[in-house]
Amino acid sequence: MTSISLNVNGKSHDLEIEDNTLLVTALREHLGLTGTHVGCDTSQCGCCVVRLNGESVKSCTTLAIQAQGCTVLTVEGLSVNGELHPLQKAFKDNHALQCGFCTPGMLMSALDLIDSHAQVLTPEVVRHQMEGNLCRCTGYHNIVKAIVQASKGMKSSSLS
Repeated sequence: MTSISLNVNGKSHDLEIEDNTLLVTALREHLGLTGTHVGCDTSQCGCCVVRLNGESVKSCTTLAIQAQGCTVLTVEGLSVNGELHPLQKAFKDNHALQCGFCTPGMLMSALDLIDSHAQVLTPEVVRHQMEGNLCRCTGYHNIVKAIVQASKGMKSSSLS
């Protein structure tokens, strides 16, 4: 067993884990944060995306021990005081979720995408950059619309 400390969604946690524990397992089973999903076990679908020190990572292929001393943001950490994050609101407004299984990973990847681009995103950029996130229900049209809408709102609010 190994002891690790990490900050998840603004709260410090000390965990005792096996060296081979995946970050997704630590989040789901040790901390009870079940929003992060495992969809494929092969790092292909993106359902497990979280932010580790501000960068998107697939938590199904990241060892929990690699998060030692790091800050982790999961989908549960997006809303603040019950207020939806602009991305969550855009997904709701644009009906960008169906079964919802891929939604946490989509949201976390989209947040990284918006943060990494200085300009408002275009549908073409979103479609290309979100390739690593699979949705088996929607066909992506509403997901793309939601991310573009959130990008517009988040970029305009950062300019004011």
